[in-house]
Amino acid sequence: MAIRRGSKVSSAFSAASMTDLMFLLLVFMLIATTLINPNALKLTLPTSNNQIKEKPYTTVSITPDLQYYVEDTPVQLAELESALQAKMEGVEQPVLSLHADKTVPIDNVVKVMNIAKDNRWTLILATSPN
Repeated sequence: MAIRRGSKVSSAFSAASMTDLMFLLLVFMLIATTLINPNALKLTLPTSNNQIKEKPYTTVSITPDLQYYVEDTPVQLAELESALQAKMEGVEQPVLSLHADKTVPIDNVVKVMNIAKDNRWTLILATSPN
């Protein structure tokens, strides 16, 4: 008497569910990256041909009406150095990115540059590519 198995296990692999999963991940990444807005302040930066790829630790922004921001937090000029020192505390080689509108007087930009120089921080002046 020959006993046969009723069902056989298929050795074929179906990739349909894997492609569905990859498609959903792709859609999620596209939506997530459009929601990220690194520059919350709208500044018209000066243009330059040279662009540095170094990643800053924190940013200082100067708006056309001479308001100072450490990242997105408004700070008075008198408190700027202490706010930056608190932010940079414990960082081995801090890099500061300066975002100044092109209508800001150079004196205000130099004040932030002097703060970075006095504290021995690397300073990057943010520009827009040509």
